[in-house]
Amino acid sequence: MPDHPSSDAGPQQAVATAPAARGRGPVVAALMLSMALGAIDGTIVSTAVPQIVGDLGGFSVFSWLFSGYLLAVTVTLPLYGKISDTFGRKPVLIVGIIVFVIGSLLCATAWNMAALIAFRVVQGLGGGALQGTVQTIAADLYPLKERPKIQAKLSTVWATSSVAGPAVGGLFAGHLDWRWIFLINLPTGALALWLIVKHLHETSRSAAARSGTGAARGAAPVRRPRLDWAGALAVFATGALLVTALVQGGVAWPWLSAPSFAFFGGAAALAVATAVIERRAAAPIIPGWVWRRRTIAAVNLALGAMGLLTVAPTVFVPTYAQSVLGLGPIPAGFVLSVMTLSWPIAAALSSRVYNRIGFRLTAVTGMSVATLTLLSFPFLPFPGQAWQPALVMLVLGCGLGLFQLPLIIGVQSSVGWSERGTATASIMFNRQIGQSVGAALFGAVANGVLAGRLAHAHGLRLSGDLDSVSRTLGNPDSLDTAVADYLRRAVDSAVDSVFLGAAGAAVLTLLVLLFVAPRRFPVIQEESRQENADAS
Repeated sequence: MPDHPSSDAGPQQAVATAPAARGRGPVVAALMLSMALGAIDGTIVSTAVPQIVGDLGGFSVFSWLFSGYLLAVTVTLPLYGKISDTFGRKPVLIVGIIVFVIGSLLCATAWNMAALIAFRVVQGLGGGALQGTVQTIAADLYPLKERPKIQAKLSTVWATSSVAGPAVGGLFAGHLDWRWIFLINLPTGALALWLIVKHLHETSRSAAARSGTGAARGAAPVRRPRLDWAGALAVFATGALLVTALVQGGVAWPWLSAPSFAFFGGAAALAVATAVIERRAAAPIIPGWVWRRRTIAAVNLALGAMGLLTVAPTVFVPTYAQSVLGLGPIPAGFVLSVMTLSWPIAAALSSRVYNRIGFRLTAVTGMSVATLTLLSFPFLPFPGQAWQPALVMLVLGCGLGLFQLPLIIGVQSSVGWSERGTATASIMFNRQIGQSVGAALFGAVANGVLAGRLAHAHGLRLSGDLDSVSRTLGNPDSLDTAVADYLRRAVDSAVDSVFLGAAGAAVLTLLVLLFVAPRRFPVIQEESRQENADAS
């Protein structure tokens, strides 16, 4: 049966109706542009790395171009979510766009790799605001029945950016200059900023109360909202140490080493300190209800596991396509891109499913499809043809699209305006952490399998890591046919092991949905007399 409204939803959680559809167009356009800023950034930079390193140097630390950005986005998500619930979405999104654009401009002026990495962190500080706030405003603007429309549009932007990013990055790096991959963000960000400033107008009960409406009616004066700065600093520091430990472990230092123990130990100690600070805070950055409510806690765990398993296709399929199938970078990218195309289509159609059977069962159906698809990958023939992994990615995208969107909409519909930003940031934060854990875990799995295979390869002097083997296979003319075939089979075994691990994560996700998530998500009805977000 479909999910029904919760009978114990308090009045403080009531959600106002969305503005008229005729006034939402400019705001939706601004949200899509803002989403494009963050979505295209990672993929467009990756293809220009050779040109960037050739110009600025710093090959040994260039991975921080991505790690630094990811770190900044992840650790700021909870902070921006709380700020948006306290002071409104509009100022957070405006600040996020401005910081992102400033970071982009600074990146374009970088004089060495250290400066570029620092400016990428600035970009990430803005990207954290974009990622969570765009999703929250989308939920504010649209009532439950219409939310799949805006989510489908945002998913389409994400998919298009994933496909177009490498091509645009390669075009700029090859024919213009790599600095243009950052300069292109300036007009896009300026247009999004203008649309938000001009067309998004927020009103809420809390805003009315702060303006004196409540006092005029004889109500007690409303205290000026305060932010938990101690908690914000603690959350930021904890996330910074944890993400750094995950993305640099096994890369900058061995997992079983003093730096690794120091970072993980520091993160654990700070996590304990953060819990103490947040318990005492009047308005904590990460409130306890995020984990006390079954719906949000279950979705946090489920999307964290999803973030973990998505590492298998996004990170390892391009390597598989190039090293095992012998495809070039662009065709290898297209093998993966079919997943980013089927994902938003399935997400857009998911409302027809969850309106009939509910959020939980729809997500269970999607993850069941994803689990079977992940398990099928190791059975692909060796070396096979490109259409075979592409078909697997196509079905996987359908399953994940059917899984993710109903859970996001379900959580956003279970809370009121004053909690929606925090709840949305919470599930995105856990998804980001899951991706970081997945990259570290599956990277170790792949390298372990390769090391075991290469240990039995007499006469081969290669380090047992995937990057080294992939680079060697990138120049097959220099290899003996038997050696090249052995290395391709080793990569095939490593990627198969990763997909089996991802299938295990999918099974854990199903267990969370079946035994932790409530059978019916509590849905708070929206009021018809008041608007939280007004677009005009």
